[in-house]
Amino acid sequence: MFLLELSHLSALLTALMSVLSALILLAVSRQLWTFRWTIMRDKECKFPLPNGSMGWPLVGETFHWLFQGSNFHISRREKHGNVFKTHLLGKPVIRVTGAENIRKILLGEHNLVCTQWPQSTRIILGPNTLVNSIGELHKKKRKILAKVFSRGALETYLPRLQDIVKSEIAKWCSEPGPVDVYVAAKSLTFRIAVRVLLGLKMEEKRIVYLSKIFEQLMNNLFSLPVDAPMSGLRKGIKAREILHTCMQKIIEEKMQKQQSEEYYDAFDYMLSSAKENGHELSMQELKETAVELIFAAHSTTASASTSLILQLLRHPAVVEKAQIELESEGLGYDAHSAHSCSGKENGLKCPLAVEQGEHRPLDAETTPLMNGNGTVHCAPDENEEARCSRSHIPCLTMEKLSQLRYIDCVVKEVLRFLPPVSGGYRTVLQTFELDGYQIPKGWSVMYSIRDTHETAAVFQSPEIFDPDRFGSEREESKTGRFNYVPFGGGIRSCVGKELAQMILKTLAVEVIGTCKWTLATDTFPKMQTVPIVHPVNGLHVHFNYDSLLR
Repeated sequence: MFLLELSHLSALLTALMSVLSALILLAVSRQLWTFRWTIMRDKECKFPLPNGSMGWPLVGETFHWLFQGSNFHISRREKHGNVFKTHLLGKPVIRVTGAENIRKILLGEHNLVCTQWPQSTRIILGPNTLVNSIGELHKKKRKILAKVFSRGALETYLPRLQDIVKSEIAKWCSEPGPVDVYVAAKSLTFRIAVRVLLGLKMEEKRIVYLSKIFEQLMNNLFSLPVDAPMSGLRKGIKAREILHTCMQKIIEEKMQKQQSEEYYDAFDYMLSSAKENGHELSMQELKETAVELIFAAHSTTASASTSLILQLLRHPAVVEKAQIELESEGLGYDAHSAHSCSGKENGLKCPLAVEQGEHRPLDAETTPLMNGNGTVHCAPDENEEARCSRSHIPCLTMEKLSQLRYIDCVVKEVLRFLPPVSGGYRTVLQTFELDGYQIPKGWSVMYSIRDTHETAAVFQSPEIFDPDRFGSEREESKTGRFNYVPFGGGIRSCVGKELAQMILKTLAVEVIGTCKWTLATDTFPKMQTVPIVHPVNGLHVHFNYDSLLR
């Protein structure tokens, strides 16, 4: 009996010693891991490394980051300050918050830092895209795309863009059950990208199919860079090739029609701009740019559109104030009830003609008629038999959108409160100082858009959704250029930011001006911030046209 108990005690001691040895080994390995990064500081720089933790060997703090989400950065910022170090996804990272700090990073492109995308993203999007270009090539590509997103180009996109918005809202309002707004917003922005930017004409089934293919590409952009069967990278490449094949024929047709000086979509502007700048775009460049244009217009704008609907749900007083503005600007029910589209019986061109695949250029038969108040009514088309939305909103113009000051404030506040992208990554080209710390060459640095918006002293009560902060009486964002950076800044700022704002304003006008909506769930959803801000498990909403439109 004694020997048996002694045997059990010996086994227990052995197990305890094994556990203790493992714990000691872990502690020692963590100290060595930390020491490794400490000695890798740039010894020629007098400033110390930022405070923070490098986590555990190899994995760093990646698992903490994945499980804690936005709380990971908040807790470490509160503990270590606006500049702290960590180790994520196999790389040493310095996280940066604050206008003055991110200013140095955004203005230091090609000098202090260079853009950094995951290898899988670079492979899937292709080497000829704007996000993958640096130096002079990047400048040349931005110059070409500048014409694509110029005010003149946006003015030509707006009528078709508004048609698509009306069309999608009609679908939302016809649904007997709740609409998942995030899914619906992605459908909306995909259609805008394909039909307005690329000018592609195709059946609804084809658009749904390509939307699923593009979703497959998006789901695998941030995957392990391993090209093996069933891998995320292989799936992403396959999706890209399907998209390229689909677009090549249409691109060839467009290139043959370049004798015309008329512009109908972003591709027309891009081909013209490339010729003006002495750059002949190859077919591969055009296909990659087409996918990049969808990429740029799709996910982030869908995120912002969802956030817009969410904030309108949360703040009925904001909706009421926006409705008053629409009335005062001649976009209310009374001002245009006689012009609301109700099908063939009133002879107006139906906003949902776009659903039938129709994208005719403006001519004498379909040219919009300008009114004195800056709005446009679509000219009659006696042969139009497409189904119609109940929207009474006339065709908008850039001038009319610019007059909607409060709507503009609402959109700006949505982008401040819930910026679609929480930040951006850069690779450090040479060691530099930031907030009293060294940022070593070769490390990754992430600037935080969301944290900067939340902590900027220029914003009164930043935790409150308050569109009036952007009004003429307060103009809080005017103090300090980099306190408000939803589209980034410097030479890497979002080239399509004006298009994104135009989409959001048009959506706001149509939804606020024509719809009623209610949350379909008991509580508002939590928001996930990585990689794109979106509601966890969706935002489910009932939409109906306002009773005054019936």
